[in-house]
Amino acid sequence: MELGIYTFVETTPDPVTGVRISPEQRMRNLLEEIELADQVGLDVFGIGEHHRPEYVSSSPATILAAAAVRTKRIRLTSAVTVLSSDDPVRVFQQFATVDLLSGGRAEIMVGRGSFIESFPLFGYDLEHYDALFAEKLDLLLRLRESERVTWEGQYRPSLQGQGVYPRPVQERLPIWVAVGGTQYSAVRAGALGLPMAVAIIGGLPERFRTLAELHRRAAEANGHQPPALSINSHGFIADRSQDAADLAFPAFKAVMDQLGRERGWPPMTRAQFEHARSLRGADFVGSPQEVAEKILYQYEIFGHQRFLLQLTVGSLPHDRVLRAIELFGTQVAPVVRREIARRQENAQGGPAR
Repeated sequence: MELGIYTFVETTPDPVTGVRISPEQRMRNLLEEIELADQVGLDVFGIGEHHRPEYVSSSPATILAAAAVRTKRIRLTSAVTVLSSDDPVRVFQQFATVDLLSGGRAEIMVGRGSFIESFPLFGYDLEHYDALFAEKLDLLLRLRESERVTWEGQYRPSLQGQGVYPRPVQERLPIWVAVGGTQYSAVRAGALGLPMAVAIIGGLPERFRTLAELHRRAAEANGHQPPALSINSHGFIADRSQDAADLAFPAFKAVMDQLGRERGWPPMTRAQFEHARSLRGADFVGSPQEVAEKILYQYEIFGHQRFLLQLTVGSLPHDRVLRAIELFGTQVAPVVRREIARRQENAQGGPAR
């Protein structure tokens, strides 16, 4: 299993001190976090696109390009690129550039976006929310296959065989589709043979099993091998479980309560937070042992090939974030990889190690 981190690069006020980090300092901290994730052996680092004042990640490809020259092996992806309000040609060019800078480690994770600020910002109508995504995904996939594309759509000017450059190091730049809870989105990703990332940030994870099954069945029905599946979830890791919970709860609450005020749900309680970090809950907040156990528990549900942990949900002290990354790479990841390898070997009838 590939294990990694994603972030929205928040600059929200510290929930305890009220101090807001400067965007410049947050960027410096972020690059240090990505470097450490690479050094401790994590597989993936993702940057989510947002156009809100509490985040500084409106241009994930730019951040990933900076990270590309400071890392050696970790894969670098958006998480997500809001493709509906972007230009597929520019998205492809930007990530092909990251691929060149990184020596073939770039990926694109596309989605329709859970926030809508980018639509009016770039002049798109929300009435076309899904149609924009479908059309632009089609063009992005065409660009991946050929440097010269003849294409016509409804929402973007046509292409008449123009060349799109640069081309990436990888022959086929990996493109993942991120979904929330929409079954149609899972079926579309599977029908196209594309790997899918499922964001599980609330509720019981087993309820999302249907999405994984629909994704796999749609792929098989359209002649594709089963595409990879990623589970993306909130979390935080500390040496002791209680420390992880006590540090993460104020930050989680600040973020979720802000979203609740916008979307109409009540403030988060500590009891809700504790339930969410239990084995059957959605969040991965705890000690390395607890987080490893929970990843393996969900592996039995989904059989997924990738797990990405959102660090951070709300602003947290940089030194504690670095420690969380270190624990993820040096204590959680080896346990998970070893146990999954053992289970797979046993399932194939080989000797267990």
